[in-house]
Amino acid sequence: MASSDSQPGDATARPPVDPGRTWAERSVDYFEHAAERLGVADEVRDFLRHNYRELQFEIPVHLSDGRLHVFTGYRIQHKGLRGPFKGGIRFHEETDLAESRALAALMTWKTALVGVPFGGAKGGVDCPAGRLAEQDRELIARAYMDKVEIVLGPQRDIPAPDINTDAQTMGWLLDQWGKLHGFTPAIVTGKPLALHGSYGREQATGRGVALCLNDAAGAVGLGLDGARMVVQGFGNVGSWAARLGVRLGCRLVGASNVDGAIHDPRGIDPERLVRHLAEGGSITEYPGAEPISPQELLELEHEVFIPAALGGVINERTVDRLRCRIVVEGANGPTTPDADRALAERGVFVVPDILANAGGVIVSYCEWAQNLQQLRWEEGDVNARLALTLGRAFAETRDRSKATSRTLREAAYEIAVERVIDAARARGVLRGKRVRPADEGDATGGVPAESAVRRG
Repeated sequence: MASSDSQPGDATARPPVDPGRTWAERSVDYFEHAAERLGVADEVRDFLRHNYRELQFEIPVHLSDGRLHVFTGYRIQHKGLRGPFKGGIRFHEETDLAESRALAALMTWKTALVGVPFGGAKGGVDCPAGRLAEQDRELIARAYMDKVEIVLGPQRDIPAPDINTDAQTMGWLLDQWGKLHGFTPAIVTGKPLALHGSYGREQATGRGVALCLNDAAGAVGLGLDGARMVVQGFGNVGSWAARLGVRLGCRLVGASNVDGAIHDPRGIDPERLVRHLAEGGSITEYPGAEPISPQELLELEHEVFIPAALGGVINERTVDRLRCRIVVEGANGPTTPDADRALAERGVFVVPDILANAGGVIVSYCEWAQNLQQLRWEEGDVNARLALTLGRAFAETRDRSKATSRTLREAAYEIAVERVIDAARARGVLRGKRVRPADEGDATGGVPAESAVRRG
């Protein structure tokens, strides 16, 4: 099954991390550190931490095994200051409130960084989608829409696919919404073309990863012709990133999904691997490649690493095994803050998730815009808009990084937080001056102490 706005490519299991704090809880540190560097006042930080709305609800469904199953559903709306809420819906047994909160905030920063007019949201159901029949997934999707439709709308909150959800899932959600509100294509993105989806949508996130890889290689002076590439999470995002990366000249030497990992120093043909998996084969049975452990995958000698699975896979226990020059984060939250610092100290160039995997939400914006205008753009037009938007965001982030001696992630978060605060001020939600980095000469540290969230 494919994925969309924010979408990692598959459900590769997370390695164990510190049980005291989950990767989702740790991911908030990126915002906190950016706010500290920018000198954002405490009350403004508190405002930006809080979610606009949180829904948690039961989903009781009779599945094909004849039994009643009760799952928990979530829809978190973080901030809609720059436009309607936007974010995926994932079906995965590890989906929970903390993860949904973290990913909703991530979407707020991501959409602000790349300049699309959305806020941040995320949702999901804690069901084992990979082990469920299609008819069961449809029942869950329709039941989910029944519970959240009241807070959705083309100008309020627009869902999209994520882990274990795809274009067909969006078709079911669209149909269920239509039973209550009439046919409304703009209610979800990542739809089938037959239901007014967009050309270029399926490969958008992977294409964005490849575009960022090309820009990152230029930034560090790495020639991609023959560069060894490893993809962790060979699902929708990972497979498209691999295919497009190979077209850039890379050699895919390692890949993994939920079933295992493989290695071939001569190079793995990603098109053949996609066909092999589509025909029901296991990744470890791919002809000519050596099955290896997920840990050994990280230890392969390579130049480019693309994590496209779940969050927290690059952490304190795995970061020292990683042998690469560039990391392009196709997944959401794959790198914990401590691991991120370790990579920076080693000189590894990391393209952060809020930039690298933003191709999905950029083309979701294109799909939404097409639906609102009741027209359809050609695939070349969509791809050109994606390249232009993501290229501009990469250049802005890189310029900020060089000017302030920050990492690319630090610069990206600073830009995103500034833009959200600017929108809040323009709306009158916040009072006071525009946020400004303390190291640019403001002795008070950016947002003045008298600034406050406007009440009422």
